[in-house]
Amino acid sequence: MVESGSGGSGYEGGADKAREEFFSEAQELIDTVSRDLLAIDELVKLGRADAELLNDVFRGVHTLKGLSGLFGATLMSGLSHELEDVLDDLRLGRLELSARLLDLLFRAVELFTRLLTADRTQAPLPELEVQTLLAALGTLRGSPQGVVAASPVAQFELDPSLLGVLTEYEEHRLRTNIQAGLGLYRLMVVFQLLSIDTALDELKARARPHGEILTYLPTGSAGDADSIELEILMASGTPLEALQAALASPNMRIEEVRRRSPQTMPPVSVDFVGESPTSIAVGARGSLRPPAEGHERDRSLRSVAQTVRVDIRKLDHLMNIVGELAIIRTGIGRLVDRVRHGGAGRETGTELHRLHRAFERNLVQLQNGILEVRMVPLGQAFDKLARVVRQISREHDKEVNLVVTGAETEIDKLIVEELSDPLMHMIRNAIDHGIEARDERMKVGKPAVGSIVLNAFQKGNNVVLEIEDDGRGMNPAELVTAAVSRGLVTDEQARDLSAREVLALVFLPGFTTRSQATDLSGRGVGMDVVKKNISKLGGIVDISSEMGIGTKMTITLPITLAIISVLMVGVAGRSFAVPLANVEEAIAFDEKAVRVIDGREVLNQRGRSLPICRLAQLFGFSARAPKERRKGFVIVGQVGGRKLGFVVDALFSQEEIVIKALGPSLARVAGFSGATELGDQRVALVIDVAALIEEVLASDAERGPAAHALLPRMERP
Repeated sequence: MVESGSGGSGYEGGADKAREEFFSEAQELIDTVSRDLLAIDELVKLGRADAELLNDVFRGVHTLKGLSGLFGATLMSGLSHELEDVLDDLRLGRLELSARLLDLLFRAVELFTRLLTADRTQAPLPELEVQTLLAALGTLRGSPQGVVAASPVAQFELDPSLLGVLTEYEEHRLRTNIQAGLGLYRLMVVFQLLSIDTALDELKARARPHGEILTYLPTGSAGDADSIELEILMASGTPLEALQAALASPNMRIEEVRRRSPQTMPPVSVDFVGESPTSIAVGARGSLRPPAEGHERDRSLRSVAQTVRVDIRKLDHLMNIVGELAIIRTGIGRLVDRVRHGGAGRETGTELHRLHRAFERNLVQLQNGILEVRMVPLGQAFDKLARVVRQISREHDKEVNLVVTGAETEIDKLIVEELSDPLMHMIRNAIDHGIEARDERMKVGKPAVGSIVLNAFQKGNNVVLEIEDDGRGMNPAELVTAAVSRGLVTDEQARDLSAREVLALVFLPGFTTRSQATDLSGRGVGMDVVKKNISKLGGIVDISSEMGIGTKMTITLPITLAIISVLMVGVAGRSFAVPLANVEEAIAFDEKAVRVIDGREVLNQRGRSLPICRLAQLFGFSARAPKERRKGFVIVGQVGGRKLGFVVDALFSQEEIVIKALGPSLARVAGFSGATELGDQRVALVIDVAALIEEVLASDAERGPAAHALLPRMERP
C-alpha cells in the first residue's frame, strides 16, 4: 500500500487485484490516446482536421483522470485535469492546434507512461517534469498557474551536455543530493582501456566514504589510443582540499562545480529541447513529413478491439498444465504400443488407442487455443516506436518518415514485450548514425526527409522484422578503425575479417564510432545489448549496409516460446531436443564426404558448402564416444539466411514440448534455451539453434565470453 501525499500517488484501500486492473486499464487508455495523437499529427501535416479524433483524445484523458483520481494517483490525475482543459479549449476553438502544442501533448503521453511505471515499481516520480509541463500548458492557455520555481540543479554551473545524458535515476540522485545541501565536484580521470573496469570500481570504493558518484562520460580528450578520459560528477559534503587528499592520483584532477549567483540563475525553460529535468521538448522544427497514406476511422460507437485482458501469469499456469498433459499423452502412447504388440489384451489395447487419439485431439485444440490467446499484433510495439521517432527526429532537427508494414503480424505477447527495447535501440541508432541532416541529404540528391521502414512478416514458424533506413550507411574502414582503436580486435584479426564480420563489429560490447557521447549514443552501450536480448528470445539479427544507400537490420524470431515442436536426437548416449522451426532437413552423415575449407569442416549440400558442427565434440562428449563410430545424421539448422549442420548419432521422434527455464545456476550456460521433461521421467536439454549458429559461425573477434566458455574443446579456425 502506498500512501498518497504531496505530489505523490497512493492507493487508499483496495486489493492487489483492483490495483492490477488499474494499471492494465490505464495503460490501455494511454496507448489509445497515443495512437489517436499520432493520427492527428498525420492529418495536421496534410492540412486536415478530424474533430472526432480530437473528441476521442478528450474522452480518453477524461476517463484517465477519473480512473487515476479513484486510485489516488494524484500526479497523474492533476496532469490529466490540466490536459483535459487544454483539449476542451481545442475542441471549442479557443486554442490553435499548433506543432508546439502537439509536442506538449506527446510529452504528456510519455509522462503518463512514466508515472504509471513509477507507481507500479515504487520508483521516484518525475514530479519536476510534470510541473514543467504544467507550466508550459498553462503558458499556452494564457494562465499563470503554471509558474514553478527554478530547479535545484540550476544552482550549479553544470555542462548541459552532461545533464542531457543523465538517466532518470541519475537525475533523481542529483536532485536529492543537492537538496541535502551537498556540493558537486567534477573529477577528470584518465584510465587505461585494458583496465578501466577494475580501476573505475576501485575509484568508486575509495569515493564511497566521502560521497556519491552520480554519473560519468568520456571527454574525448585522452592522450593516446590506449587510454580514455572520463568526466565524473560526484556529490559530497567533504571540502575540496580533503577530497583531493583522499582521492589523490597522478591521473586525476578534481575541481568544485561552482554555484550560480541568484542574479544569474536561469529561469525554467519551456522552449529548450532535451531530456534534462528542467526542460521539455516543445520546439517546432522545420517542415513536416508527409504521411505514408491516408487515415480512415471507424466512427461506430462500438469498440473495434474484440479482446479481453488476461493476466499473463494465468496463461503461464495453463501452459504448465498443458505441459503436464503432454507428458501424460506420451506415456499413454508408449503403453498403447506395449499392449498392442504384446499379443494379449487386444480389446484393452484398442480402447487405449481410442482414448489416446481423443486425448491427443483435445490436447492439440487446447494448445492452439492458448497460443491464440497469447498472440498479439506487433502493432502494439510499433505504435510506441512511432512516438519515439517523432520525438527524437524533432529534438535533433532531422525530419524522418517512419513507414510501417505488417503491423498485423502476430507473435507471442511475451516476445513483444521483450522486443520493445531492442527495437527502440535500433531506431535511435538509425536516426543518430544513419539518417543525415537535411542539408547533407540534399547535397547528395536525396529527399530532405529521411525514411525508416519497419516491416514485419511471418516466414514459416518464424517472424521476420526488417528495420531499414535510407541514410549514409556504414563505412567498413571506420568500423575496423574504431574497433582496433578501442582494443576490441587486433590489427591481425582485423585484416582477416570478412565483409559480414566487419558489420558485425557493431555488436561488440564497448563498440562505438563516436569520440563523444550524445544523448542518443556514443557510450558503446546499446547494440551488444540488442544482440543479447534477441538471442535470449531464440532469435538472430543480421546487418547489411551500403555506403550512401542505407542500412538494413533483419531480426528473425520464433512465433512463440511456449509449446514448440522438436526433433529428439541422440548425442553420445544423451537425448537433446532441436526445435523443428529451425530445422530445414535431416540427412545421413557420410564421414568420407567431409572436407575442410578455411579451417572449417563442410559437407556438400546440393552444390553448396554446408558448415558442420559435431555436437558430441562441441559438448565435450567426444572422449566418451566410440572412435569407430562413423554413422549418424546431419540436422541442417537454419535461422535467417544462415545454415549449419549439426552432426548427431541418432534421430528418435518428433515431439510437442513445453520449455522450462534452466534456473539461476545454469542460466548463463550458452547453447541451450531451456529443458523439457520427457514421458519416461528423463530430462532433455533444448538446443538453442540460433545461438549455436551465431557463435559457431562467428570469428574469434565476434565471439563473446559466453561463446568462449561454450567452445573450449572446439578446434577453432
